[in-house]
Amino acid sequence: MTVRVKICGLSTPETIRASVEAGADYLGFAFYPKSPRHLTYEQAAMLAPHVPSSVLKVAFTVDADDRTLDAVVEALKPDMLQLHGEETPERLIYLKARFGLTLMKVIGVAGPEDPLRAVIYRDSADLLLFDAKPPKSMAGALPGGNGLAFDWSLIAGHRPEMPWMLSGGLNAGNVAEAIRITGAEAVDVSSGVESAPGQKDPAAIEAFIRAAKAA
Repeated sequence: MTVRVKICGLSTPETIRASVEAGADYLGFAFYPKSPRHLTYEQAAMLAPHVPSSVLKVAFTVDADDRTLDAVVEALKPDMLQLHGEETPERLIYLKARFGLTLMKVIGVAGPEDPLRAVIYRDSADLLLFDAKPPKSMAGALPGGNGLAFDWSLIAGHRPEMPWMLSGGLNAGNVAEAIRITGAEAVDVSSGVESAPGQKDPAAIEAFIRAAKAA
């Protein structure tokens, strides 16, 4: 099976086009003011038409309230909500009923106990994303996109009861090894295809997708 690829934190028509042409399966758009990849609703509405229907639009949010999510959904018209905060299973069940969208819950991983937390989302999430949990000592850490990798052996052989993606510190140079160790069938990247925080590099996007799909 060919590995599916998500490019996250896009902000320009040019990098959307580069991602689509290189074969991305998902495109992520960030709605989190502390992130250098944050979009306004106006920007999201401008970018959305550049994404073909064959590629899924994903809205990255962090503990967003209903009013914020209403605005995100209206602007981007996403296929999926990526929930990167402390959202509970009960919150996911509510959001599924409210929006009817695919829900991806992010699980931060730093130790062997972390992947086991995924079981509580068995009946509420449609898929999971295992990402690196930043250390508490890391100044200015974001919920995602910090460029940190975790010990991939922590999820080697771990098989959740739902589809899942791997994220955290991935780039064109290490994604094949990450896939080999974890058995991931889908990968997600943001900072690993940037020339500077929030600045996506079309050449790096193309190299990452090529490496992931060849793994």
